[in-house]
Amino acid sequence: MSSLRCFALILACLLAAAPSSAQKQKREPLTEAQIDQIREAAIDPAARVALYTQFLDEHANVIKDLSSRIPSTRRSSLLDDELQDFSALMDELASNLDVYTERKADIRKALKPLNEAAKRWLETLRALPAERAFELARKEAIETGEDLSEQIRNLLAEQTEYFKLHKDERGQQRAEPK
Repeated sequence: MSSLRCFALILACLLAAAPSSAQKQKREPLTEAQIDQIREAAIDPAARVALYTQFLDEHANVIKDLSSRIPSTRRSSLLDDELQDFSALMDELASNLDVYTERKADIRKALKPLNEAAKRWLETLRALPAERAFELARKEAIETGEDLSEQIRNLLAEQTEYFKLHKDERGQQRAEPK
C-alpha cells in the first residue's frame, strides 16, 4: 500500500509541476540581441524609433513570406504567433512615442521613415488571406497598425509645428525646464 501512496504522490507532484495549456509563457516579440539594442538606444529617441522600425520591418517580411506558403496548420500557427508579436511590438513602439511626445523629444527624422513603413505594414496585413486560424490576430494587427499610423501622422504634424515655433529646442532629446 505504501508503494501505491508513493506512486500517487510522485504522480501528483509531476502533474502539479507540469505547465498547463492555460499557463502559456508570455511571448517576446524581440530577440535578446534586439532587446539589448533597444536598451542601448534608450538615451537617443530617434535611434530607438529607427530600431523599432527596423524590427517591425523584419516581422512584416516574415509575415509576407509566411503568407506566400501553401496553407497548412503549421503555417497558420506561425502566422498567428507572428501577427501577435507584430501587434505587441507596434504597441510597444506606440508607448515609446507617447513618452517622447511628453518629453518634447525631436524625433521628426525618425518619424518620416516610420510613417512610410507603417503604410507598408498595413498593406501587408490587409493583403493577408482571410483564414479562420489567424483572423483574430490579423484584425488586431490591422487595428493596432491603423492606430499607430494615425499616431505617427499626428505626432509628425505636432512636432513640425512645435519645432517651427521653438527653434532653440530642435534636436533635443527631452525638454529641459527653463
